Amino acid sequence: MKIAIYGYGNLGRGVEYAAAQNPDIQLFGVFTRRDPQTVKTAFEDTKVYSALDISDYKNDIDVLIICGGSATDLPEMTPALAAEFNVIDSFDTHADIPKHFAAVDSAAKRGGHIAVISVGWDPGMFSLNRLYANAILPNGKDYTFWGKGVSQGHSDAIRRIEGVADARQYTCPVQSALDSVRNGENPELTTREKHTRLCYVVAKEGTDKARIENEIKTMPKYFSDYDTTVNFITQEELDRDHKGIPHGGFVIRTGRTGENSENSHVIEYSLKLDSNPEFTASVLVAFARAAYRMNSRGETGCKTAFDIAPVDLSAKSREEIIAEML
Repeated sequence: MKIAIYGYGNLGRGVEYAAAQNPDIQLFGVFTRRDPQTVKTAFEDTKVYSALDISDYKNDIDVLIICGGSATDLPEMTPALAAEFNVIDSFDTHADIPKHFAAVDSAAKRGGHIAVISVGWDPGMFSLNRLYANAILPNGKDYTFWGKGVSQGHSDAIRRIEGVADARQYTCPVQSALDSVRNGENPELTTREKHTRLCYVVAKEGTDKARIENEIKTMPKYFSDYDTTVNFITQEELDRDHKGIPHGGFVIRTGRTGENSENSHVIEYSLKLDSNPEFTASVLVAFARAAYRMNSRGETGCKTAFDIAPVDLSAKSREEIIAEML
């Protein structure tokens, strides 16, 4: 099958790497809104095209992987492209997923295509594990912890503060809260009790660091509801110690069974990722394979991770999967 990348940043580069590791997948190329001549891809033989010309390649691409941002890109891009291609995206604004689903579903059905939205690790792999755990332990409680990892959106919010030259922000689970959940204590946890924010900030010379720290800690929706630590460091220290984009987290469900609910159970799924975008890209490529297979069987419309059979994700045959993994 032939896939293409629409949008080339950290996520698009991750898809390029992932495609190279899957022998049943061929990368047709990258489509960019920038001047194609200015885009340097990971591999020299990757072709780069203008996004303006995407419609000219409808018959050359089996699945288009859309590597845009959830805030403004994907709500516009995915419905528009789903009318012409089988598409995948990693839309991750949880509250807006139903609205996004409806828009994409209409476009995909109109074009006779499959669109798989909101796949990555959360939403995506974490979503699947929440569903499995809820189905198995209906008498229970869900917990999701993120980190320790770099939040690209929060880091960008800090960089937009006047006087900030660069910044990285880490989301960190509160260990005591995590331990309490794992012990089956079923705690009621506030936002502040579950996660902390750890910030490393490079301030421009002569800038009031106290003002920057206050602006960070009082920023609504990002930091005001969390215990936040701000560390000022040099650009050299940031480049040396914080150049990666690690992330991960835990999905935990605690539940009880038995005549009097006397037996306690804990289901936990965890991820520890050196590269958030590269792992997300790997999930996207697996779901692209499933989308291609489903559309080849005549299925159309919008799908999520919940709608896809596990056997459709793997490059292995159904017989191999049963023999090796069941």
